[in-house]
Amino acid sequence: MTQKVAVLGTGKIGEALLSGMIRAGWAPADLLVTARRRERADELQTRYGVTPVSNAEAAKIADTLILTVKPQDMGTLLDELAPHVPAGRLIISGAAGIPTTYFEDRLPAGTPVVRVMTNTPALVDEAMSVISAGTHATAEHLAHAEEIFGAVGKTLRVPESQQDACTALSGSGPAYFFYLVEAMTDAGILLGLPRDKAHDLIVQSAIGAATMLRDSGEHPVKLRENVTSPAGTTISAIRELENHGVRAALIAALEAARDRSRELASGNS
Repeated sequence: MTQKVAVLGTGKIGEALLSGMIRAGWAPADLLVTARRRERADELQTRYGVTPVSNAEAAKIADTLILTVKPQDMGTLLDELAPHVPAGRLIISGAAGIPTTYFEDRLPAGTPVVRVMTNTPALVDEAMSVISAGTHATAEHLAHAEEIFGAVGKTLRVPESQQDACTALSGSGPAYFFYLVEAMTDAGILLGLPRDKAHDLIVQSAIGAATMLRDSGEHPVKLRENVTSPAGTTISAIRELENHGVRAALIAALEAARDRSRELASGNS
């Protein structure tokens, strides 16, 4: 039987999921969308051939509801959905910092909930999506979530207790790399390079380094050592990074992100 999937909240991540699912072979006729603005719904219908519906209609029709609204809007959305969600309807939440119990307490008893933390590289089919089961979610529900989010990148199952740590590493992770590229580009300008050339050098170096990390099977320490010649330029740079406590700063930054995710969760329990 054909499974219908509804995406509620069609911002950048929601649209990335839609387009990724269609590229992966999902039929547009089986995809429903909701949007606050009618113009946005019409835009998605024209672009992808999906069907715009109201939130209540989505709850009644779709077999799976993917909720990608902002965390602060989730309570209002659940109040609207709850009277219309039939037994067994799968709920997939993409909202940061909201535990599965938040949904289970506000939806009909026994509703299966899967929590997913993805990231913005979903826009280019290179997401890292971390998936956790709620109380009533089965292995089949997890596999279905993996199929959906696998359309825009890689997936990883973890216990929900690890979601805050994963949010710090991969949910916010792309921003750290963008920050490093920004800083290194500024350094290139200081060293006399035009901005566009500095940017191209750093981005391609980042792509190459990431590909080596993914494909070589080597530990990052080994890969770094391969570039680090005695008394050379690389070790001079590494010494300055260590002198300025960059490693410790990165660890502290990720701890801060983890702690903030926990704070968000405690406010949505």
